[in-house]
Amino acid sequence: MSEPMEQRGLASQSRSTRSAVLRILDANLDRAREGLRIVEEWCRFGLESAELTEQCKAMRHELAQWHSDEMRSARNTPADPGTALTHSNEETRSSIQAVLQANLCRVQEALRSIEEYGKLLSPELSQACKQLRYQTYSLESRLQGRNRHQQLAAARLYLVTSPHEYLFEVVEEALKGGLSLVQYRDKNEDDGRRLANAQRLCDLCHHYGALFLVNDRVDVAIAVGADGVHLGQQDFPLEAARQILGPEYLIGCSTTNPTEMERALRGGADYIGVGPVYETPTKAGKAAAGLEYVAFAAEKSPVPWFAIGGIDAQNLPAVLEAGAQRVAVVRALMAAEQPKQVTQYLLSQLYAR
Repeated sequence: MSEPMEQRGLASQSRSTRSAVLRILDANLDRAREGLRIVEEWCRFGLESAELTEQCKAMRHELAQWHSDEMRSARNTPADPGTALTHSNEETRSSIQAVLQANLCRVQEALRSIEEYGKLLSPELSQACKQLRYQTYSLESRLQGRNRHQQLAAARLYLVTSPHEYLFEVVEEALKGGLSLVQYRDKNEDDGRRLANAQRLCDLCHHYGALFLVNDRVDVAIAVGADGVHLGQQDFPLEAARQILGPEYLIGCSTTNPTEMERALRGGADYIGVGPVYETPTKAGKAAAGLEYVAFAAEKSPVPWFAIGGIDAQNLPAVLEAGAQRVAVVRALMAAEQPKQVTQYLLSQLYAR
């Protein structure tokens, strides 16, 4: 016959083993609660979301109920060799997203540790932490979605790439200049190279804290961990893309007139492109929508929108005068000799409005 559960668990272990397990549980309960508190503060003061703040608070309080006096009494901080250990990645954070990601990972790792070691002490504790870990995954997805939408709303300049011998160098220079939104667009590249390019660009954008979108290809966006997709009127259906990606990802849609705008908004687009404002080889054969459509979008669009199509430093003032606050460019940066400086100039004009 097998031994009773209590004899196979912590009760059957030596005093030193029991003390070590209690210290592990104590440390990880502290770690999980601390990480949740950092996330909670952003939900409260950064996102101003009562719902997400309350969710974090409830999770912290549930963990506190499992933090027993016996665990606290087993604590021996002076003898803990882990207090002196650190890593260079812990010394700095590049963005709010990096802060949240680091602490969500911290919470998830701590909960997993409690889940395993908790089996020696209390199956109920282990099961509770398992459920909390699943809640943290859901919280992470929701926070990613909220942060993406916040970044989108704050973006003023949007680079849509075109094939270029020095694609990555041009994009990185623009990112150094303050660019915060990039779309990878290459209609003619084979799938293997497209995937490799998208992955490298995605990693580059996220290193600089910028959003990265993929033109048309929902599958590529998912594969490389992009922040969303941009769809044309004849591309993958917007509603289907939303079903696949869910609400956390960004979906943009090109529009050339009020009817297409209404269709995109009805389909749930997070932002729209408005244009082409001027004729452009990027949209060869397509008539310019003109500044009239820019003025219409300024008055009617309830979501962020970017004027696009032949916009550069010379005609930008006219586009802004028509009501634009955000613009998307292709050649203005992809063909620039100094992408960083051009980015800085364009942003200075956009933020001056």
